[in-house]
Amino acid sequence: MEIDQWRREYLQGGLQRSDLAADPVTQFRHWLDEAVKGDITDPSAFVLGTADASGQPAQRIVLLKGLDERGFVFYTNLKSHKAWDIAANPKASMLFPWHRLERQVSVRGAVEEVSEEEADKYFSSRPRDSQIAAWASHQSDAILDRAHLEEAFDKYKQRFDGQDVPRPEFWGGYRVVPRVVEFWQGRASRLHDRFVYRAMDEGRWQIERLSP
Repeated sequence: MEIDQWRREYLQGGLQRSDLAADPVTQFRHWLDEAVKGDITDPSAFVLGTADASGQPAQRIVLLKGLDERGFVFYTNLKSHKAWDIAANPKASMLFPWHRLERQVSVRGAVEEVSEEEADKYFSSRPRDSQIAAWASHQSDAILDRAHLEEAFDKYKQRFDGQDVPRPEFWGGYRVVPRVVEFWQGRASRLHDRFVYRAMDEGRWQIERLSP
């Protein structure tokens, strides 16, 4: 079958205005819980979209590592390509593709760095080898070969032998502060249910149904 003929119906359920929480973070938590219970592979994985100073967009898959009323948190090397984009254009999009549930959630908003205390706390919770890898990898830089990377990993493993691994100063976190959050539920005949939350003053949210 040719690629233009690949299609299927979305029949798992619907989404009504009465189903929605008053704010998008609470609603996202509901759907995230259902994604976990639905045995979604990597339910916290999302596609992070950024754009550089020229407007050229870029995307990559990242893991969500924090969520509260302030926004959605992820961690990375602060000298990576995504960090360069954020420095030039501190806005981002996030897309959580939960295909098995025929759902997706998209988030758009401003980006801010998390505090050093938050970054320290999360870094200390990571597996030790992941901590060492943060030191060994100059994320997004070109390297000669894999052996070069493994040698750097072994060097830092020896350096921190018998002691706690500190967080590198070039490693930290970002928070996407949501301004627009859309919840999408697939429906039959491509008549999908789409609801968008738009941030208003004083922590209030406007909710609208969108045409599919």
